[in-house]
Amino acid sequence: MSSLASASSQPPVYDFEIKTIEGETTTLAQHKGKVILMVNVASRCGFTRQYKGLEELYAKYKEKGLVVCGFPCNQFGGQEPGTEEEIKEFCSSKFGVTFPMYSKVNVNGPNRHPLYESIIGENGPLKGNVKWNFGKILVGKDGKPIDRFGSMTSPSSRKLIKAIEDAMND
Repeated sequence: MSSLASASSQPPVYDFEIKTIEGETTTLAQHKGKVILMVNVASRCGFTRQYKGLEELYAKYKEKGLVVCGFPCNQFGGQEPGTEEEIKEFCSSKFGVTFPMYSKVNVNGPNRHPLYESIIGENGPLKGNVKWNFGKILVGKDGKPIDRFGSMTSPSSRKLIKAIEDAMND
């Protein structure tokens, strides 16, 4: 577990404007007081089956204060080429996704979304590029990033579940 959650100079994740998958401007402020699992997702990836596990995680823990937030990203092998409407339809029909989904973002590079920049950019508490689709960033109830997990960490992994439970109990 990172001790980086104490980086009090970092703005909480609630401060950044994002768009829902329906194109409405919003922020993560609606999730204040909840533990947030941010995931950069893709529909045509070997890890796409993780949607099922993410939805199961959300269903199991949402009443206890967890929200999973999906951020489609086409930066890794062009594996998220669809429109927001196509992505939404795919997630809903193939995996029954009910957790919040947002518009496509870049998670790396010069056009990285400011939300991701604040967390993993040069001055972020969890700095370093996202390596691939289905990278996960865990954010505490206070809006501060806690830890990150790579694509290989399944939504059902004991390590991830323990980190989520610990964050919910903080």
